[in-house]
Amino acid sequence: MIAVTRPVSDALADCELTYVERKPIDVERARVQHQEYERVLQESAQCTIVRVPAAHDLPDAVFIEDTAVVVDEVAIITRPGAQSRHGETAAVADVLSRYRELRHIQAPATIDGGDVLFCGRRAFIGRTSRTNDDGIAQVRRMLAPFGYSVRAVTVRGCLHLKSAATALSENQLLINPAWVSREDFPGVELFPIDSTEPHAANILKAGDAHIYSPAFPRTAALLQRSLRLTFVDTSELAKAEGALTCCSLVLAE
Repeated sequence: MIAVTRPVSDALADCELTYVERKPIDVERARVQHQEYERVLQESAQCTIVRVPAAHDLPDAVFIEDTAVVVDEVAIITRPGAQSRHGETAAVADVLSRYRELRHIQAPATIDGGDVLFCGRRAFIGRTSRTNDDGIAQVRRMLAPFGYSVRAVTVRGCLHLKSAATALSENQLLINPAWVSREDFPGVELFPIDSTEPHAANILKAGDAHIYSPAFPRTAALLQRSLRLTFVDTSELAKAEGALTCCSLVLAE
């Protein structure tokens, strides 16, 4: 497996924020945490790290997940919902072109990769401030030839769908039911987070590894009844409204 990542920008403190209060960010500590994140992907998930060159003029560039939607057959280069992030996609596309045929989302569509969640060949796409109906429709058309279904999901109270739900397996999701409706995921087993930890629904499944934040001990205790978790602290990146899934694109070679 390959994990495509991008270094933390010098300008991280100038990141886009929507649902979290701006706080001081220690950029050097964020870099140390990101390096540990990459190490865990290498050692626990057996991923080869492929780095896109740093973009120190693009504050959110470390959150590479939003720039592409990657499946086994194709990579879709997104058109991010924040204007400040449009410059992130070209370098990511250059790297992904080594591994996949590319498709490109066209204006007026917008879509962030953080709004696209897969359970096997089912894609759930969040309708958010960053992803519009045209973006969802374009992804649906691009994935249909490969046998993927696409279902739009209403998201409330958070930035991306993957803030509210992420995959534990091809048939099970970790979710925050306050931010998405259970009815939007028919045929999928849902594992709710501890309600006192609203941001706890983001977990990164890479291969057989489940990578999780130590910031959510109550939800972690529930998950550890059936899963072996590997913990990575990304607290500085969380101040930039980022989460574990945001910081990589994991794909099969």
